[in-house]
Amino acid sequence: MTPENILKQPARILTSAQREDYFEKGFACVPEIVPPALLKRIQQTTDDFVEQSRQVSESGDRFDIGPGHSMDKPVLRRLKSPDTAHDTYWEFATGLMADVAADLLGPNVVFHHSKLNFKWFDASDTVKWHQDIQFFPHTNYNVLTIGCYLTDTSMENGPLAALRGSHNEDLYDQYDKDGKWTGMLSDEDAAGVDMSRVEYLTGKAGSITIHNARTLHYSPSSKSPVPRPLLLNCYTSADAKPYTPHPLPTSNTYKIVRGKAVKWAEHDSRPCQIPPDWSGGYTSIYAAQAGEDNPSGGMM
Repeated sequence: MTPENILKQPARILTSAQREDYFEKGFACVPEIVPPALLKRIQQTTDDFVEQSRQVSESGDRFDIGPGHSMDKPVLRRLKSPDTAHDTYWEFATGLMADVAADLLGPNVVFHHSKLNFKWFDASDTVKWHQDIQFFPHTNYNVLTIGCYLTDTSMENGPLAALRGSHNEDLYDQYDKDGKWTGMLSDEDAAGVDMSRVEYLTGKAGSITIHNARTLHYSPSSKSPVPRPLLLNCYTSADAKPYTPHPLPTSNTYKIVRGKAVKWAEHDSRPCQIPPDWSGGYTSIYAAQAGEDNPSGGMM
């Protein structure tokens, strides 16, 4: 569906201004939208997983840990696929967040994936400039990610930052000059980003960020010793069909969470870069950007 047709659909959660803001800029930020009781449940569940991560010494199917991780000092970079890790996360993904997604994708919404990213007091936790859609190309660009801040997030602890209008511009090459997948812009391309168009999406706990899969975005490193968790859920319109294997499928991948399945795919004429073959598995954007994955950029 086009933005014009989507905006004709009655809103479930977002205001008209918030919906229009998303389509104009490629992103939006909605303050303190998550009810306090629900937010507290998610925060407690997340704290429990951080405690569990103390027991692991290397990254695996559930935890992606960073350099220096230990029992005494956990450095959990990502909780993978929280939608299958605990019912609280899946209820959140299929509840309030699915309603938000429907306001921006149209009535028929598909769940794609979830992840819970953390920032620690370490320069290595920077997520560099990138676009999401090159990780999982679809037949059209009605693909978005909704992030929920689980702690108050300011310029001190690494908020999401996005480039206004970049969802309507060309996609970048996210391979390096040797053909290795990096999942980010080259240093040269990153240096050319017009920082006057960048908005930092700060907010208190329970606020959400929403960005289109074409939108250029990054997050700076945290300057706070308190970890900053961001719970992310990705959705597509039902008429956006994947071209390539899912990077990290779960039992919930491609489930219809609003509306119904459709009989026809819609195709956008704009090209999309094809990623490596993810059928062998995927670690995380942190690992890719740090060069920790298979150097060939192929199966991981």
